[in-house]
Amino acid sequence: MLQVKIEARSDKSGGCTMANKNLKYFMREESRQEQIFQIPAPVRFVDEKGEVVQMEVKKLHNDTIAKINDMYKSRTPMKDKKGNYIVQNGEVVFKTEKDSVKATRHIIVEALVYPDLKDPELMKYYDCVDITDMPLKVFPDNDEFGYVSRKVLEILGLMDAAESNEREVEDAKN
Repeated sequence: MLQVKIEARSDKSGGCTMANKNLKYFMREESRQEQIFQIPAPVRFVDEKGEVVQMEVKKLHNDTIAKINDMYKSRTPMKDKKGNYIVQNGEVVFKTEKDSVKATRHIIVEALVYPDLKDPELMKYYDCVDITDMPLKVFPDNDEFGYVSRKVLEILGLMDAAESNEREVEDAKN
């Protein structure tokens, strides 16, 4: 968990001075590139030697995740029981809905480099046309899908390791 120490300053002494307020400190090359991490695939995915295959996960930038989430949001004008639009302060009231399940699956597809769930050959093999269905096709078992989802979301920082471990313990109990 990231911890930040915040200090209040009442004068101009201490902390950054104008001389060392250089924006280059925030121009990190690793911030521009999406890192690739390796994780073991679920145990049923083995190579010719019987060893568990290593999957590759790309750590997506926050703006990529936000764009994917926005794709699964919809706004519709709200209506009352009579079918009239609801107006408040002279403006139509909208209801915003988000399909977070489908958005999460899309994020998983974008993050997985290997296997590439957008690969046309793989999609044809599973007779699938919607990339958001691919994680369910490739990892049809609840344990496999749960494992892959947790690991990918953990790498992306959308789920912390403690929460992931708690879910694994709960899953094992059930």
